[in-house]
Parts: sequence; structure tokens; C-alpha cells
Amino acid sequence: MLQLICHPDTLAVTVETVEAATERFDDGRLWLRFHLEGQLEALELGEPKDPQRTAELWQTTCFEVFLRQGGADRYIEYNFAPSGQWAAYAFDDYRSAMTDLTVRKRPEIFLDASDSHFAIETEVILPPDWQDLAIELNLSAIIEETEGTKSYWALAHPPGKPDFHHRDCFALKLKAPSHP
Repeated sequence: MLQLICHPDTLAVTVETVEAATERFDDGRLWLRFHLEGQLEALELGEPKDPQRTAELWQTTCFEVFLRQGGADRYIEYNFAPSGQWAAYAFDDYRSAMTDLTVRKRPEIFLDASDSHFAIETEVILPPDWQDLAIELNLSAIIEETEGTKSYWALAHPPGKPDFHHRDCFALKLKAPSHP
């Protein structure tokens, strides 16, 4: 598991740790798991909803992955909410020309929780033109607590306010798949 770092300007009150794991498969699938430890009764996890594409999931608790092709300007973003809703976007450059990303299959979101932990797991199919390339990732989370505190977690943070789109956040490198 990879340890996500809480942004120093948005410290969590009841969340102790947030970790993430990912695995890339030769057939274009990308598996993701986010796991947090903390006081679940103090978190805004929402109610289950229809598992459909929904905008602005980042307004409350949301888990995200950003992918960029080996240093290129363009990147894609997937968002996953505990409610079962999801989103997927494509950008031509830093926060510009955002469009809905075409997905071949909607991500299925699985949850696991107890009094002290919460996990969300999903799998996405990368767009065909992303499947054979080396990619850089940013795994991140926004966690809202019931009293209103929001903490921002990522593999790395740029200087200044939280910004998951920033190049500095794409800290995990995945090699191109090896095909036989």
C-alpha cells in the first residue's frame, strides 16, 4: 500500500491514515483500492445511490486517480464516491479543455467498512490509446468530516493550496505493459 499524505493546510481531525494501491494489467484494466483508518461515524460517506456518472463528486468525500502519459500535457481523471457514483474526465493540459472521458464499461465500486476503517475498490478500463504506454499517476482523496472539515490527501503535494491536477502530484510511475 502507498501512503497518501495529508496536505499540511487541511489537517484531518478524525482520519488517521489514507493508503492506496493499484495494479495495472496487460489487457488495459487498472485496479485501485483506497483504505482509510479513522472514526467512521465522524465521516461524510453519503448514502448509496444509483451507480451513475455524476459531476462534482469532489465537493465531499471522494477518491481519485489522475493519469498522464509519460510527461505529456494531456491527462485523465477518474472520481469514485462512497455512494457508488463515479466520474471520468479528459484534459488537454493543466485544468484546460475538460471533457467527459468516454468509458467502455462503467466502473463498479465495492466498499468495505468497520467502525475504524473504510475501503473503496474499483477497476477501470483505460482508453485504448493509453493501454500500451508508460503512465504517471496521482492517487488522491478528499475526506469530509461531519463537522465540515475537509482534508486533501495525495502521494505528493505542490507548494501552496491543494491541487491534485498539478504535475508534482503525478508521483507514481507505471511502466508500459509487456506483451508476449
